[in-house]
Amino acid sequence: MEPPLLLPRAKLILRSSETTPLTQSPLIHYTKMLKGKLKLPDKARRVFPDRLGSLVAGFDDKDEEIGESGKELEILVPNGSGSGRESEDDYVEKMEEVRQIPEKDGAGIVSVKEVIAADEKRSDLEYQLSQKEINLEKLQRIADSGLPDGGGLRATTWKLLLGFLPISRDLWEKELTESRQKYSKLKEEFLSSPSEFRREKEETSNSKEQNSDSDFDGPLRRHEISQEDHPLSLGKASLWHQYFQHTEMAEQIDRDLQRTHPDMKFFSEDTSFGRKNKEAMRNILLLFSKLNPAIRYVQGMNEVLAPIYYIFSTDPAEQNAANAEADSFSCFVRLLSDSVDHFCQQLDNSSVGILSTLSRLAELLKANDEELWRHLEVTNKVKPQFYAFRWITLLLTQEFNFQSILRIWDSLLSNPFGVQDMLLRFCCAMLLCVKSRLLSGDFAANLKLLQHYPDINIEHLLQVARDLSPDTSSYRLSP
Repeated sequence: MEPPLLLPRAKLILRSSETTPLTQSPLIHYTKMLKGKLKLPDKARRVFPDRLGSLVAGFDDKDEEIGESGKELEILVPNGSGSGRESEDDYVEKMEEVRQIPEKDGAGIVSVKEVIAADEKRSDLEYQLSQKEINLEKLQRIADSGLPDGGGLRATTWKLLLGFLPISRDLWEKELTESRQKYSKLKEEFLSSPSEFRREKEETSNSKEQNSDSDFDGPLRRHEISQEDHPLSLGKASLWHQYFQHTEMAEQIDRDLQRTHPDMKFFSEDTSFGRKNKEAMRNILLLFSKLNPAIRYVQGMNEVLAPIYYIFSTDPAEQNAANAEADSFSCFVRLLSDSVDHFCQQLDNSSVGILSTLSRLAELLKANDEELWRHLEVTNKVKPQFYAFRWITLLLTQEFNFQSILRIWDSLLSNPFGVQDMLLRFCCAMLLCVKSRLLSGDFAANLKLLQHYPDINIEHLLQVARDLSPDTSSYRLSP
C-alpha cells in the first residue's frame, strides 16, 4: 500500500502543569510601579496558510494577508541583545554591574531601564501563558519584541504561535497526548523495516488471539511470505522495495545533519547527547519525506528544523523535553506549510513558487527605494535569485548566528499576517540597511556582500522591516 501523501491532522498541546508561571519575585512589584501603559494598535489574528493541503491533518486552513513597507536607513554597528533574568541572584548581579558603570551620557540609566524592561517582559509573558484562555494578539506583541531565554517560555510561545497548542489551556494535555501517540504510530509504521513492522503486528495479533482463547493449543502456524513482501521483490507495491528506495535519501539527510551547527555541543556527534539529538532530527526529516513523496527531503530542511528541535529539547519541563521529537515534527510541518512550495522545483515558475516570491521581494524593494532597486537590478544585474534564494527558503538560518536566528524567528512567528510577510520585509530591510555599500559596489562586490551579510543590529533590522509602509506589499501570497 502506497504511503499517504498527507499526514493525518493533529492538534497539539502542552500539559497545564508544565507551563505554570514562575514565582514572581518582589522585584516584579517594583518594576510594575515603573511600568507605563503601552498602547499598541490591535492587529488581525495571525494566519498560517496550509499550502500543503492536508500535509498534516488538523492544521486549520486559513487565508493569508499581507501588510506594511519601509524606508532607507544606513548600516549600524553590531550590538548585543539582552535576555531576561534567570533568577533573583542573576538580577541582583546585573544591577551591581549597572551600578559600576559610570553614569556618563546617561549610560548607567539606560542599562537600568534595560534590566527592568527584560524582567518586566518575562513577568508579562508568564502572566499571559498562565491564563485559562490565551490572548493570542497580546502574545504576538510580546513575542515580536523578543522572547526571554530560559524557563521554557520560548518553547511554549512558539507552539502557541504556530497553532500547535490551542488557546484554551484546558485542552493542552489531552490533545498533546493524542498527538504524541500519533507520531509514535507513524514512526512505527514508516521508519521500521518491513520485517520489524510485520513482527510487531504479528505479536499484537497473537496476543489478542491468546487472550480470546488461552486454553486452546493449536498446531504451529508457519507464516506465509508473499512475493510482494519478499526482500528481493522489485514490485513497486513491495514494502521492501519502498524501504530500499529511501536509503539514498537517508544518506543525504545524514550528510546534511553532520553540517548542522557543528560548533554547538548540542548538535555535536562527539557526545552521546549530540548523537541522540541528530538521530531524533533524522527521524523527523525521514518521516516527513516518506509521508510526502511529492516533496520529499530537500537539502536545507535540516537547517529549518534545527532551531525548533533545539528550543523544544531544552525545555526545562521534563515531559516536554522527552517528547521534543514528536512536538518538533508537528511544528516543523506547520512552519513548512507557509513555504513548502519554495522547495518544490516543479512549482518554481508558478505563482506560488520561489521565483514568484523573489519577484515580490524585488517589487517590495522598488516600492521602498527605487534608486537601490535600479542599481541592483538594472545597473549591476544582481538579481534576487543570486542572494535571496537561500534567505527565503532557509528562513535566514544561514545568514546569522544561532542566537540571532532565535530572535528573528520570534518576530517571524508572531507576525499576524504570516511568516512569509515578515520574512520578505526582513529581507528588504537587509538590503536597505546596507544601501550605501551596495550603491558604491559593482556586481562582484555586491554579490559577495549579500552572500556574506555583515554583522548588524538585529533589533534595528526588525524595526526597519516593521516600518515598511503597507501599500507597497498589497500583493497576496498564494491563498
